[in-house]
Amino acid sequence: MDYRSIITIEPGKRGGKPCIRGLRITVYDVLGWLAEGMSEVEILDDYPELESNDIRACLAFAAEREHSLAAII
Repeated sequence: MDYRSIITIEPGKRGGKPCIRGLRITVYDVLGWLAEGMSEVEILDDYPELESNDIRACLAFAAEREHSLAAII
């Protein structure tokens, strides 16, 4: 998945952390909810401004960062 059209970074928003479509919801927020055991349906119910593709974009973003980090080590 190409997350680049979904994940945005704006210096003045949430401290420049990667956010979803300019919203104030960060990739870290979504990954944290998933790690806590929330399902995609629960996240979408709690945050109706999100879409299924947003969650997949967060996972793709994290996977690419992990891959990039592994290449450095």
